[in-house]
Amino acid sequence: QAQLVESGGGWVQAGGSLRLSCAASRSIFSINVMGWYRQAPGNKRELVASISSGGRTIYADSVKGRFTISRDNAKNTVYLQMNSLKLEDTAVYYCNAVPQYGTLWGQGTQVTVSS
Repeated sequence: QAQLVESGGGWVQAGGSLRLSCAASRSIFSINVMGWYRQAPGNKRELVASISSGGRTIYADSVKGRFTISRDNAKNTVYLQMNSLKLEDTAVYYCNAVPQYGTLWGQGTQVTVSS
């Protein structure tokens, strides 16, 4: 059964760091590109970072230089290291294939950045 399980979110002060993890079922992870998405209240879900099976990464301008996406192909896990967090990074973060795997989404993990 395909599934996505995100973890690692929490509350952090601006300028702080968090590391998110996502365990994906093999059926999803075997797809070439994995990504981290986020959705803030009132906003559409947006893709913030992606990584190919070969390690090629792409970042949204809003997180470039602050976030780092990585993956462990042996563990079917993708990570997002978030540094220098800003108030506007507050959102629920999700992982998924790029493009997304059908209509499947995990529960997400809440990241709250406060001043």
